[in-house]
Amino acid sequence: MDLDTFFVSVERLHDKNLIGKPVLIGGTSDRGVVASCSYEAREYGVHSAMPMRMARQLCPHAIIKHGDHEEYSKKSHDVTDIIRESVPVYEKTSIDEFYMDLTGMDRFFGCYKAAGELRQRIMKETGLPISFAMSSNKTVAKVGTGEAKPNGQKEIPFGDEKIFLAPLSIKKIPMVGDKTYQLLRGMGIEKVKTVQEMPMELMQQVLGENGISIWRKANGIDNNPVEPYSERKSISTECTFEKDTIDVNYLKSMLISMTEKLAFQLRTEQKLTSCVTVKIRYSDFNTYTMQMRVPYTALDHMLMDKVKELFDKLYQKRMLIRLIGVRFSHLIQGNYQFNMFDDTIEQLQLYQAMDKLRKRFGKEAVQRAAGMEIKHRDFNPFNGRSGDFTNKR
Repeated sequence: MDLDTFFVSVERLHDKNLIGKPVLIGGTSDRGVVASCSYEAREYGVHSAMPMRMARQLCPHAIIKHGDHEEYSKKSHDVTDIIRESVPVYEKTSIDEFYMDLTGMDRFFGCYKAAGELRQRIMKETGLPISFAMSSNKTVAKVGTGEAKPNGQKEIPFGDEKIFLAPLSIKKIPMVGDKTYQLLRGMGIEKVKTVQEMPMELMQQVLGENGISIWRKANGIDNNPVEPYSERKSISTECTFEKDTIDVNYLKSMLISMTEKLAFQLRTEQKLTSCVTVKIRYSDFNTYTMQMRVPYTALDHMLMDKVKELFDKLYQKRMLIRLIGVRFSHLIQGNYQFNMFDDTIEQLQLYQAMDKLRKRFGKEAVQRAAGMEIKHRDFNPFNGRSGDFTNKR
């Protein structure tokens, strides 16, 4: 199941005048980025991640909205709650996309009927359009959902996977990006059917291991299970000081460095978090934690503000502190760029450049000045231990 033009659909709930019109969501200045766009805007060649200046040129009469990622996250949680109540196993792969395993439900309701009723319930209770396709595996279901859009549903019966995929463009196959598409088109391959008829070894020669994966997907072969979604998934890091401290500036510098490290890990793994937790252990060994829900993000500057806010609320005793920690939980797969409603192309490129430097020259290659105070003291945030909040040093 995939929510249709999710950000635009949420905006239309609050402003009915947007229905049927070309809408762009993202940074409103010419230096901004398109985070999402309506089907009406796509007809003019607009797509997500496009510079807003170019989108304005292609569709000058489009309505541009700044975007409200807090509201988008809330609506995503609402849909997740409905799905959680309705199916035995589900996987949340992004803010607006879900896989569900309905195996065995056919003996009670009929899987396609159950999925259709779930879709109707989501639309009725949230007001959001959503599409789905049902098939024997995740690849065919994902491709089928794209074909069912907008606001539709489709069933690909068992045994018809290759027949369904054959007439489609090779660009419909997951893993076929722009470069791979151009390479395959240069070989004269346009339709999935051509890949189906090719020897797998030839695809491997051209594209390596990815060639095998693409060949299997083109033939409707995908044995990957639906991974049960759990909001307990988390990453965390903490530090026990050699000497208990009450230096608030130092503690905040430590938290900034911890947050920077974890945010980089999120982006590297292409994950987003929607829950931030801060932990304090005082010199008397009493331990306190506080958490807050945040819009899905993996951006340092957004997460640092929340971490510092939580620390200010939590640090009330004015006692010496033995340990502090940060945890990000409720993780989903996702690209951090969709949060760029406020940010310019330059800031997006800055994040990408910093991450590229860290991957090439090491995690310490680039750090924020606010976290540098701790470099020569107890703990290096990019070499420190990360793990369960209950671990002790």
